[in-house]
Amino acid sequence: MIDSSYSRLWAWGLIAVLLLSAAGLDLYLGAFQLSSPLLLAFALSWLVCFWGIPKLKALKMEQVIRQEGPQSHHSKSGTPTMGGLLLVPCGVLVGGLVSPGDQRLMPVALVTLAFLVIGGIDDWRSLTKQTNKGLSPKGKLLLQALAAGLFLLWAALHRALPGGIALPFGWWLPLGLLIWPLALFVFLAESNATNLTDGLDGLAAGVGAIVFMGLGLQLMLRGNSGDPALAGFCAALAGAWLGFLLHNRNPAQVFMGDTGSLAMGAALSAIALLSNSLWPLLLMGGVLLAESLSVILQVWVFKATKGSDGQGHRLFRMAPLHHHFEEGGWPELQVVVSFWGVSLILVLFGLVLRP
Repeated sequence: MIDSSYSRLWAWGLIAVLLLSAAGLDLYLGAFQLSSPLLLAFALSWLVCFWGIPKLKALKMEQVIRQEGPQSHHSKSGTPTMGGLLLVPCGVLVGGLVSPGDQRLMPVALVTLAFLVIGGIDDWRSLTKQTNKGLSPKGKLLLQALAAGLFLLWAALHRALPGGIALPFGWWLPLGLLIWPLALFVFLAESNATNLTDGLDGLAAGVGAIVFMGLGLQLMLRGNSGDPALAGFCAALAGAWLGFLLHNRNPAQVFMGDTGSLAMGAALSAIALLSNSLWPLLLMGGVLLAESLSVILQVWVFKATKGSDGQGHRLFRMAPLHHHFEEGGWPELQVVVSFWGVSLILVLFGLVLRP
């Protein structure tokens, strides 16, 4: 009960911080560009999840916990998953209403929903097979690459991607045609990084909301009156994940599953690519990057040091990174709140060092 009360306070604290940042910028700019979609998507997501979680329970969409994970997580078995089905459409719907005339919002919405479907297939296969493994890694990557490729095809036809990367202090990194393989890599890397981060109650939801809000803030602070359409879309997605967070905080009543985490990564990638915000995404999403790198490094070190007995050294106690701290004795809530705090600090750096 005490942990639940603390997690509720921390969740509302994060909501207050992001709402105040949106409202503060709106007051500074004299327009309700961020706070309105943030609040609307937040309320809609919370209500839809409140209604939908019992439906997920009734359909027996219960999470299967991987056996090799922390022992403390086995008690989470049976918690309904595929919560992304409830929250993602809320964010996409509100975000699309921010600026209906902007032709970029529909492709962003569609690629987000496409990754939601891919994640849904993966989650469903896990549920029906009663294992923690759904689609094969190659099959999942192929579907992700196909969805991302269709988005990039639209971008090519509409000349919507920049020819380089905008950096701080007016610097510019020209890439030419290399932007296309980089863009595909961003989609695959970001969607799988958000998926890996979704391992503790409230972790991915909180970090995702922070990064979405950070991208929205920097888009409005950049020159030429900012980018209100994509910034508002970011705020709506941040609100949707915050509404979900109230149900996903420790102890979680629902998990977003691959259905939500893959969609989060796709949305972040699409928005960053169309707004030339790859540098802000890299910096603000540092926690997502660290989670992904921890898995890559863990596997590489283990294979590189594996002896004849089949055993190798491990760089971390357990990967992804959040499990390393858990295995070191940190309570789950402490890990989650610490990662939120690091993300907020990285967002501040991203705002200062925006292009």
